[in-house]
Amino acid sequence: MNEFLIYLKLGFLHISDVKGFDHILFIITLCAVYKVSEWKKVALLVTAFTIGHSVTLALSALKIIVFDASLIELFIPVTIFFTSISNLFYKPSAKSGLLTYNYALALVFGFVHGMGFSNFFNALMGDSGGIIFPLFAFNIGLEIGQLLIVCAFFVLYFSINMVKKVNHRAWTQFFSGAGAGVSLVLIIERI
Repeated sequence: MNEFLIYLKLGFLHISDVKGFDHILFIITLCAVYKVSEWKKVALLVTAFTIGHSVTLALSALKIIVFDASLIELFIPVTIFFTSISNLFYKPSAKSGLLTYNYALALVFGFVHGMGFSNFFNALMGDSGGIIFPLFAFNIGLEIGQLLIVCAFFVLYFSINMVKKVNHRAWTQFFSGAGAGVSLVLIIERI
């Protein structure tokens, strides 16, 4: 059980590390189009992202896929930029189409982010043979961290909305614009 807790903690700390803010920014940007009342949809959305990155994290840890780490580090802010721009063009009232689109987006972009996580995870594992148990614990830690990021985001939204009524479209535009701006800087830095 101690090994499980170690990898769970490492997964949680990895996603919540401010130095790896690009993953946090992606989660926030992905959630920016949703209202607090849509928290169940957001939980499923984050789980779709987790499934995506779990698949590539496992394939990478098992050395089934190998990729250029610098290319993946470039693609991560590209996913943030694309999500941000998509948010600006989709209307939250088109819920069914937006929801399906966002689930697919989260899953596919989870593949890319999983490859980014894999560098860290592979460094942790070294030449260790049994990866299933550590991989499972690490992914649970990532999921807990992501859900806490989402909760913090919506607590902020709810708190601000209590003080002054927030125009949801303006909220989406603010966070999507910020996500696009920061990701564009990261893309330029990584080219």
